[in-house]
Amino acid sequence: MSDKSRLRVFTGSANPQLTSAICDFLQIPVGRITLRKFSDGEIHLQITENVRGMDVFVVQPTCTPVDRHLMELLLMMDAMRRASAKRITAVLPYYGYSRQDRKDRPRVPISSKLVASLLVAAGADRVLTLDLHAAQIQGFFDIPVDHLYGRPVLVEYIKKLRLPRLKVISPDAGGVERARALAKRVSAPLAIIDKRREEANVSEVMHVIGDVDGHTCVIVDDLVDTAGTLVHSVDALLGRGAASVYAACTHAVLSGPAVDRINESRLKELVVTDSIPLSDKAKASAKIRQLSVAGLFARGIDSIHSESSISMLFE
Repeated sequence: MSDKSRLRVFTGSANPQLTSAICDFLQIPVGRITLRKFSDGEIHLQITENVRGMDVFVVQPTCTPVDRHLMELLLMMDAMRRASAKRITAVLPYYGYSRQDRKDRPRVPISSKLVASLLVAAGADRVLTLDLHAAQIQGFFDIPVDHLYGRPVLVEYIKKLRLPRLKVISPDAGGVERARALAKRVSAPLAIIDKRREEANVSEVMHVIGDVDGHTCVIVDDLVDTAGTLVHSVDALLGRGAASVYAACTHAVLSGPAVDRINESRLKELVVTDSIPLSDKAKASAKIRQLSVAGLFARGIDSIHSESSISMLFE
């Protein structure tokens, strides 16, 4: 570990448990901040320790409520900049609006680009993030972006399960690269689910490309939102003769009926990380297991602070 006398790590209200775990790895206290909401909904915050000349990291996944958590992050960085922090790194374990990364129909915004511009305008000197929905979002920034992957954490857990006749599944054509990278590390073949998305949060599974008969399948994706695609994928795989189906997703968005759908499905287990905190309902689910990426982020923060290579963490 590097000299941490000039290192400070702060958190908003989105995921203080993750920040606390990161600071435990770094062996430093969480930065002191007061954060409250006025009666009209406006956010008030104050940094209650000196950050002049410090290397500051602000940990805040922009998960639900997305707009509030994004605004907290922007305000924290603005306060750090005005307090003369030497460098400000926005640490986004989950990058909200990442699915709106292109102009796919008339008169729509490219929301993930706008968020990138807001982060830079608020004072971010660099960004540290995890499993972006679309890798090209890195190009939306004119500042350094370190893009980590939750794959090492998921691979370690999958290997421990010692699943028989393992086959890794990409839930759509767009996720093939992600699934192939994990399949390589667990020495398993790859299959693909071909689906047609009719509208947002609604998908229709068409058919499975590849033989899954008698295999234990692990569906790999960057996030699980309403779990509609996931549940349909499980049914499609089992319908093609799969012995059992697991799923491994970095970001547990789990909005709307997601937890109920997972509990009622034939999915064996959903493995997620703590990039987003789980709701009480999700924590109580016997089918959802959460792994921590705190160590991964701690190593990333330490490498950035010490100006050492971070590339080893990309794998």
